[in-house]
This record gives sequence, C-alpha cells and structure tokens, in this order.
Amino acid sequence: MSRMIFIIVYLGDDSTDFRLELTYLKNRTEAYDLGEQEFHLAMRTVDIGAAHDRHEKMGCICFENHGMGIYFIEDPDGYWIEIIPDRTKPITWR
Repeated sequence: MSRMIFIIVYLGDDSTDFRLELTYLKNRTEAYDLGEQEFHLAMRTVDIGAAHDRHEKMGCICFENHGMGIYFIEDPDGYWIEIIPDRTKPITWR
C-alpha cells in the first residue's frame, strides 16, 4: 500500500482565532465514505475535563486518543466531532 500524501490548509479570519482545517488527500482515488472518519468537525474547549465528563454522561464518546489529549463524539447522523483542548491549559482527563 502506498503512503497517503496529504496537504492541510487552515482558513481563518483576521478578527477571531477561529480556524477551519481543510485536508486534501492528494493521491486518493476512491470516493470519500462517512465510515472512514476522514472528514469531521473539531471543537476546542477551554475545559477538556468538564467537556469529557459531560460527553461521557451523554454516552456519545466514540473514540479517545489519550496520547494526543483529544477525543471524538458521534452525532445522531454518525458524524464524528473532534474535541480538542485549549493547549494553554492542562489536560484534565486521562
């Protein structure tokens, strides 16, 4: 299998810290499939511990990556939403 080549571009406005990350999989030849989770939204939270506790109680956490300090929740349509911490704060869930 060949290595996937990708390009990441961040779009933002000059008045907020909002950024939209676009990933282009350069050598991909097949259609995208929702089941691959290659495309998703990401939300940053200032209190990752509280957010994780809330999502855990809701039962919507579908994947956790403790090494990166991120996790994903799944919406009712099956789309994954990445929850990322404010990197200026300590990660309070593990």
